Amino acid sequence: MQTKILSVAAACCFVFCLQAQTDLNDHFRNFPIVLTVQFHSLSLPFKDLKSNFSNIGIGIGTEVNLNKKDTWVQQVSAVWYRNKAVGNGLLLYTQTSWRPTLFSNAFAEVKAGVGYLYAFRPVESYKQVNGAWETVGRKGKGMLALPLGISVGYHAPSSGKYLFSPFASYQFLILNGYNKSIPVVPETLFQVGSRIQLN
Repeated sequence: MQTKILSVAAACCFVFCLQAQTDLNDHFRNFPIVLTVQFHSLSLPFKDLKSNFSNIGIGIGTEVNLNKKDTWVQQVSAVWYRNKAVGNGLLLYTQTSWRPTLFSNAFAEVKAGVGYLYAFRPVESYKQVNGAWETVGRKGKGMLALPLGISVGYHAPSSGKYLFSPFASYQFLILNGYNKSIPVVPETLFQVGSRIQLN
């Protein structure tokens, strides 16, 4: 588990050590504030879409440009979600995103990365010790997460002091180490949010 935490921490440090680019267009600046609202589901992608609009959460992150054309960016995010059925979660992850312009100010994204999810138990849990059941509380466990996502968004025209880029994303998470019986588990996040940067 310590190896997983160190891997995610190293990836995050790499992002913040990247040199700032100077040739950026009007729609992008390094290190904007990225705010999101998300809906979590324990499901395969595009299955039970109704469940993707429950279990609300919030997130914050930032990103840095990787090329002069603003088509490759590295993102870092922290997400907390509430899920009464399978337990709440705290997800820290980084993703490399390819962001082509579709037309005018509209853009799309295809992204993939790595992260760490700490999932809490939804109810009080117990384990058997010497033939008797003992409580282990609601503490959860950490798991390696592989997020894959697609997004669409829009670079809003400049309005005074701030630039906004609202977007919607659909993320598929592959979790490793859920339990011994089911080592790999799929989850999804439907996200809406905006990049906010100083003009």
